Amino acid sequence: MYDPQGFLVENPIERYEIGHTAEPIANPDGSVDLFVQHEPPAGSRSNWLPAPAGDFNLILRMYWPQQSAIDGTWKPPAVGRAS
Repeated sequence: MYDPQGFLVENPIERYEIGHTAEPIANPDGSVDLFVQHEPPAGSRSNWLPAPAGDFNLILRMYWPQQSAIDGTWKPPAVGRAS
């Protein structure tokens, strides 16, 4: 997560990504919910990426992606608002 100027977003838990250093917890069905929001989510914070109150840029980095990600047959899930 980066601010509009391209810098990492400072946050109270000093978490700047979810992945290899902050392993998310999967749901019982194997899916993963990530919470990208300013305020901490209710319950566990393990899948929380603190966001600033204002604008930010969310970037998906893929190292050694599979061919389906390269050729566009795989697409990442959409980012949406929780209901």
